[in-house]
Amino acid sequence: MRRLLIWLPLALFLGFIGLFASGLFKPDDRVIHSRLVGQPLPVFSLPAAASDRPALSSGQLATGKPRLLNIFASWCVPCAAEAPQLEALQKAGAQIDAIAIRDARPDVDAFLKRYGNPYARIGLDARSAVQMALGSSGVPETFVIDGKGRIAHQHIGDIRADDVPMILEKLKDAQ
Repeated sequence: MRRLLIWLPLALFLGFIGLFASGLFKPDDRVIHSRLVGQPLPVFSLPAAASDRPALSSGQLATGKPRLLNIFASWCVPCAAEAPQLEALQKAGAQIDAIAIRDARPDVDAFLKRYGNPYARIGLDARSAVQMALGSSGVPETFVIDGKGRIAHQHIGDIRADDVPMILEKLKDAQ
């Protein structure tokens, strides 16, 4: 029995090292994915966030044609960085609507004037209630919505140039 007790600290130490090493080789996925992918959009109706774009409601996203729903904010630096890619998606034929979170109309107007406005409609989600209902974890975030108003794909983070072909493919698959 004493011989086994002598080896116990070494066994515990090796077990701890093994647990630590497994965490290094297989890190946790800390990205929060929406559980609504494949599900209908939650029902919402938001006021207009920009002076030159109409308001947005969930019913307007179930028009029979797939589209993008971009979650952004005027104070979001990565949102500004993804603006050229959203323009490229629009030029490629993507219909894009947006939700501006925790923002004000003058700030949204200034953002759109500076970085471009690829959006058909923009709703203002002042308290992030719709953002949370969508399962969105931050800004920017983009959802592919199929023609029936279901979430077909979620893109977390800013859209980069190499993401554009994949998003266009997801839009095509959502038809």
